[in-house]
Amino acid sequence: MTNLLLIIIALLLTGATPVIAQSDTKEQLVIPLTEPNKPGSLDLGLINGFIHVVGYSGKDVVIDAASNPRASTRNEERNNTSGMRRIPTGNGLDISAEEKNNRVRVNANSHQKPVNLTIKVPQRFSLKLSTVNNGDITVENVNGELEINNVNGAIELTNISGSAVANTINGDLKATFKDVSANAPMAFSTLNGRIDVTLPASAKANMKLKSDRGDIFSDFDIDVDKSQPKSTRSAQSGMYKVSVDDWVYGKINKGGPEFMMKSMQGSIYIRKAK
Repeated sequence: MTNLLLIIIALLLTGATPVIAQSDTKEQLVIPLTEPNKPGSLDLGLINGFIHVVGYSGKDVVIDAASNPRASTRNEERNNTSGMRRIPTGNGLDISAEEKNNRVRVNANSHQKPVNLTIKVPQRFSLKLSTVNNGDITVENVNGELEINNVNGAIELTNISGSAVANTINGDLKATFKDVSANAPMAFSTLNGRIDVTLPASAKANMKLKSDRGDIFSDFDIDVDKSQPKSTRSAQSGMYKVSVDDWVYGKINKGGPEFMMKSMQGSIYIRKAK
Protein backbone atom coordinates (compact mmCIF):
# COMPACT_ATOMS: atom_id res chain seq x y z
CA MET A 1 0.00 0.00 0.00
CA THR A 2 1.52 3.33 -1.00
CA ASN A 3 2.23 6.17 1.43
CA LEU A 4 -0.22 8.45 -0.41
CA LEU A 5 -3.06 5.91 -0.03
CA LEU A 6 -2.28 5.52 3.68
CA ILE A 7 -2.46 9.31 4.14
CA ILE A 8 -5.83 9.50 2.34
CA ILE A 9 -7.26 6.68 4.48
CA ALA A 10 -6.01 8.36 7.67
CA LEU A 11 -7.66 11.65 6.68
CA LEU A 12 -10.96 9.90 5.97
CA LEU A 13 -10.90 8.07 9.31
CA THR A 14 -10.19 11.23 11.30
CA GLY A 15 -12.65 13.37 9.40
CA ALA A 16 -9.94 15.89 8.54
CA THR A 17 -10.10 17.87 5.33
CA PRO A 18 -6.80 18.19 3.44
CA VAL A 19 -5.73 21.79 2.80
CA ILE A 20 -4.57 22.50 -0.73
CA ALA A 21 -1.75 25.06 -0.67
CA GLN A 22 -2.16 28.16 -2.76
CA SER A 23 0.40 28.48 -5.50
CA ASP A 24 2.77 31.41 -5.60
CA THR A 25 2.01 34.37 -7.79
CA LYS A 26 4.80 34.52 -10.37
CA GLU A 27 5.77 36.87 -13.17
CA GLN A 28 8.81 37.34 -15.41
CA LEU A 29 10.16 40.49 -17.03
CA VAL A 30 12.83 40.48 -19.73
CA ILE A 31 14.52 43.86 -20.27
CA PRO A 32 16.76 44.31 -23.33
CA LEU A 33 19.66 46.74 -22.94
CA THR A 34 20.28 49.68 -25.27
CA GLU A 35 23.94 48.66 -25.70
CA PRO A 36 24.20 45.02 -24.61
CA ASN A 37 27.97 44.85 -25.13
CA LYS A 38 28.66 47.61 -22.60
CA PRO A 39 28.41 47.65 -18.77
CA GLY A 40 25.08 48.52 -17.18
CA SER A 41 23.49 49.23 -13.82
CA LEU A 42 20.48 48.10 -11.79
CA ASP A 43 18.59 50.15 -9.18
CA LEU A 44 16.08 48.32 -6.98
CA GLY A 45 14.49 48.89 -3.58
CA LEU A 46 11.96 46.74 -1.69
CA ILE A 47 10.04 47.10 1.56
CA ASN A 48 9.28 43.38 1.94
CA GLY A 49 11.08 40.54 0.21
CA PHE A 50 14.43 39.09 -0.73
CA ILE A 51 16.69 40.02 -3.65
CA HIS A 52 18.93 37.51 -5.42
CA VAL A 53 21.08 38.79 -8.30
CA VAL A 54 23.22 36.52 -10.46
CA GLY A 55 25.62 37.55 -13.21
CA TYR A 56 25.35 35.41 -16.35
CA SER A 57 26.58 35.32 -19.94
CA GLY A 58 23.36 36.67 -21.47
CA LYS A 59 22.68 40.20 -22.72
CA ASP A 60 19.27 40.92 -21.17
CA VAL A 61 18.16 41.61 -17.62
CA VAL A 62 15.74 38.85 -16.61
CA ILE A 63 13.57 39.33 -13.52
CA ASP A 64 11.65 36.46 -11.95
CA ALA A 65 9.23 37.74 -9.31
CA ALA A 66 7.22 35.64 -6.88
CA SER A 67 4.96 36.37 -3.94
CA ASN A 68 3.65 33.94 -1.33
CA PRO A 69 0.30 34.42 0.40
CA ARG A 70 0.93 35.74 3.88
CA ALA A 71 0.89 33.12 6.63
CA SER A 72 -1.75 34.98 8.64
CA THR A 73 -4.03 35.03 5.62
CA ARG A 74 -3.57 31.29 5.05
CA ASN A 75 -4.37 30.49 8.68
CA GLU A 76 -7.47 32.65 8.59
CA GLU A 77 -8.65 30.94 5.41
CA ARG A 78 -8.18 27.51 6.95
CA ASN A 79 -10.38 28.48 9.88
CA ASN A 80 -13.15 30.18 7.95
CA THR A 81 -13.43 28.59 4.50
CA SER A 82 -14.17 24.94 5.24
CA GLY A 83 -16.06 23.42 2.33
CA MET A 84 -15.63 26.52 0.14
CA ARG A 85 -13.65 26.93 -3.07
CA ARG A 86 -11.32 29.88 -3.68
CA ILE A 87 -12.19 32.01 -6.70
CA PRO A 88 -9.07 33.47 -8.41
CA THR A 89 -9.05 37.28 -8.24
CA GLY A 90 -6.47 37.80 -10.94
CA ASN A 91 -4.34 40.02 -8.72
CA GLY A 92 -0.82 39.93 -10.16
CA LEU A 93 2.43 41.34 -8.90
CA ASP A 94 2.75 45.09 -9.12
CA ILE A 95 6.21 45.19 -10.67
CA SER A 96 7.64 47.21 -13.56
CA ALA A 97 11.02 48.10 -15.00
CA GLU A 98 12.38 50.89 -17.16
CA GLU A 99 15.66 50.95 -19.10
CA LYS A 100 17.57 53.87 -20.53
CA ASN A 101 21.15 53.73 -21.80
CA ASN A 102 21.82 50.44 -19.97
CA ARG A 103 20.45 51.79 -16.70
CA VAL A 104 17.64 49.60 -15.40
CA ARG A 105 15.31 50.76 -12.62
CA VAL A 106 12.88 48.27 -11.12
CA ASN A 107 9.72 49.33 -9.27
CA ALA A 108 7.94 46.77 -7.10
CA ASN A 109 5.04 47.51 -4.77
CA SER A 110 6.03 45.36 -1.79
CA HIS A 111 4.31 47.34 0.96
CA GLN A 112 1.37 44.96 1.43
CA LYS A 113 3.00 41.60 0.71
CA PRO A 114 6.56 40.33 0.23
CA VAL A 115 7.89 40.29 -3.31
CA ASN A 116 10.82 37.95 -3.88
CA LEU A 117 13.05 38.77 -6.85
CA THR A 118 15.59 36.58 -8.63
CA ILE A 119 17.39 38.63 -11.27
CA LYS A 120 19.91 37.67 -13.92
CA VAL A 121 22.16 40.46 -15.20
CA PRO A 122 25.17 40.57 -17.54
CA GLN A 123 28.31 40.11 -15.48
CA ARG A 124 29.61 43.67 -16.01
CA PHE A 125 26.86 45.34 -14.00
CA SER A 126 26.76 47.79 -11.11
CA LEU A 127 24.04 47.33 -8.49
CA LYS A 128 22.15 49.52 -6.05
CA LEU A 129 19.94 47.21 -3.97
CA SER A 130 17.94 47.58 -0.75
CA THR A 131 15.25 45.81 1.25
CA VAL A 132 13.78 46.26 4.73
CA ASN A 133 11.87 43.18 5.89
CA ASN A 134 11.41 39.48 5.12
CA GLY A 135 14.50 38.83 3.10
CA ASP A 136 18.23 38.64 2.54
CA ILE A 137 20.18 40.17 -0.33
CA THR A 138 22.54 37.87 -2.25
CA VAL A 139 24.71 38.72 -5.24
CA GLU A 140 26.81 36.32 -7.31
CA ASN A 141 29.27 36.60 -10.21
CA VAL A 142 28.99 40.35 -10.81
CA ASN A 143 31.73 42.82 -11.73
CA GLY A 144 30.93 46.44 -10.88
CA GLU A 145 30.21 48.96 -8.14
CA LEU A 146 27.86 47.52 -5.51
CA GLU A 147 25.78 49.55 -3.05
CA ILE A 148 23.82 47.15 -0.84
CA ASN A 149 21.55 48.03 2.11
CA ASN A 150 19.39 45.78 4.28
CA VAL A 151 17.61 46.30 7.59
CA ASN A 152 16.30 42.96 8.85
CA GLY A 153 18.31 40.44 6.90
CA ALA A 154 21.74 39.28 5.84
CA ILE A 155 23.91 40.33 2.90
CA GLU A 156 26.01 37.81 0.99
CA LEU A 157 28.22 38.75 -1.96
CA THR A 158 29.90 35.80 -3.68
CA ASN A 159 32.53 35.66 -6.42
CA ILE A 160 32.32 39.39 -7.11
CA SER A 161 34.77 41.89 -8.61
CA GLY A 162 35.02 45.65 -8.29
CA SER A 163 34.02 47.51 -5.14
CA ALA A 164 31.26 47.34 -2.54
CA VAL A 165 29.60 49.46 0.11
CA ALA A 166 27.34 47.18 2.16
CA ASN A 167 25.32 47.86 5.30
CA THR A 168 22.77 45.89 7.29
CA ILE A 169 21.23 46.42 10.73
CA ASN A 170 20.15 42.94 11.81
CA GLY A 171 22.12 40.28 9.98
CA ASP A 172 25.50 38.93 9.01
CA LEU A 173 27.51 40.41 6.16
CA LYS A 174 29.69 38.17 4.00
CA ALA A 175 31.65 39.11 0.87
CA THR A 176 34.04 37.10 -1.29
CA PHE A 177 36.01 39.01 -3.94
CA LYS A 178 37.68 37.62 -7.06
CA ASP A 179 39.23 41.02 -7.72
CA VAL A 180 39.00 44.52 -6.27
CA SER A 181 39.18 47.93 -7.94
CA ALA A 182 42.62 49.45 -7.51
CA ASN A 183 41.65 52.85 -6.09
CA ALA A 184 38.08 52.37 -4.81
CA PRO A 185 37.36 52.66 -1.07
CA MET A 186 34.97 50.11 0.43
CA ALA A 187 32.83 49.89 3.57
CA PHE A 188 31.08 47.04 5.39
CA SER A 189 28.98 47.55 8.51
CA THR A 190 26.36 45.79 10.60
CA LEU A 191 24.80 46.49 13.99
CA ASN A 192 23.82 42.94 14.99
CA GLY A 193 25.92 40.41 13.12
CA ARG A 194 29.38 39.47 12.04
CA ILE A 195 31.41 40.66 9.06
CA ASP A 196 33.33 38.11 6.98
CA VAL A 197 35.25 39.46 3.97
CA THR A 198 37.59 37.49 1.70
CA LEU A 199 40.03 39.53 -0.41
CA PRO A 200 42.55 38.58 -3.10
CA ALA A 201 46.03 37.95 -1.69
CA SER A 202 47.35 40.91 -3.71
CA ALA A 203 44.77 43.43 -2.44
CA LYS A 204 46.18 46.73 -1.17
CA ALA A 205 44.25 48.63 1.48
CA ASN A 206 44.34 50.92 4.47
CA MET A 207 42.17 49.10 6.99
CA LYS A 208 39.87 50.89 9.43
CA LEU A 209 38.32 48.33 11.79
CA LYS A 210 36.04 48.43 14.81
CA SER A 211 34.10 45.76 16.72
CA ASP A 212 32.45 47.01 19.92
CA ARG A 213 31.48 43.60 21.33
CA GLY A 214 33.50 41.19 19.26
CA ASP A 215 37.00 40.39 18.06
CA ILE A 216 38.94 41.04 14.86
CA PHE A 217 40.66 38.19 13.02
CA SER A 218 42.77 38.13 9.85
CA ASP A 219 45.15 35.82 8.03
CA PHE A 220 46.64 38.83 6.20
CA ASP A 221 49.83 40.24 7.65
CA ILE A 222 48.27 43.57 8.62
CA ASP A 223 50.72 46.30 9.57
CA VAL A 224 48.79 47.67 12.55
CA ASP A 225 49.28 51.26 13.64
CA LYS A 226 50.41 50.89 17.25
CA SER A 227 50.35 54.61 18.05
CA GLN A 228 48.07 55.99 20.73
CA PRO A 229 44.35 56.24 19.92
CA LYS A 230 43.50 59.48 18.19
CA SER A 231 41.47 62.04 20.13
CA THR A 232 39.00 64.59 18.83
CA ARG A 233 38.32 67.85 20.63
CA SER A 234 35.17 69.86 19.95
CA ALA A 235 33.71 72.99 21.49
CA GLN A 236 30.04 73.72 22.17
CA SER A 237 28.45 76.35 24.41
CA GLY A 238 31.81 77.23 25.90
CA MET A 239 32.58 73.63 26.91
CA TYR A 240 35.09 71.22 25.41
CA LYS A 241 34.46 67.58 24.70
CA VAL A 242 37.29 65.14 24.06
CA SER A 243 36.44 61.76 22.53
CA VAL A 244 38.87 58.89 22.02
CA ASP A 245 38.88 57.11 18.66
CA ASP A 246 39.19 53.37 19.36
CA TRP A 247 39.33 52.23 15.74
CA VAL A 248 42.09 49.86 14.68
CA TYR A 249 44.15 51.14 11.75
CA GLY A 250 46.49 49.06 9.63
CA LYS A 251 47.77 48.37 6.13
CA ILE A 252 47.54 45.38 3.82
CA ASN A 253 50.35 45.03 1.25
CA LYS A 254 51.73 48.50 2.12
CA GLY A 255 48.38 50.23 1.91
CA GLY A 256 45.87 51.51 -0.62
CA PRO A 257 42.29 52.82 -0.56
CA GLU A 258 40.44 52.75 2.77
CA PHE A 259 38.48 49.59 3.63
CA MET A 260 36.20 50.26 6.61
CA MET A 261 34.61 47.41 8.59
CA LYS A 262 32.45 48.01 11.66
CA SER A 263 30.26 45.74 13.78
CA MET A 264 28.71 46.46 17.15
CA GLN A 265 27.51 42.98 18.15
CA GLY A 266 29.76 40.62 16.19
CA SER A 267 33.31 39.78 15.23
CA ILE A 268 35.14 40.77 12.04
CA TYR A 269 36.98 38.28 9.82
CA ILE A 270 39.35 39.41 7.06
CA ARG A 271 40.40 36.42 4.95
CA LYS A 272 43.04 36.00 2.27
CA ALA A 273 41.79 34.13 -0.79
CA LYS A 274 43.51 30.79 -1.27
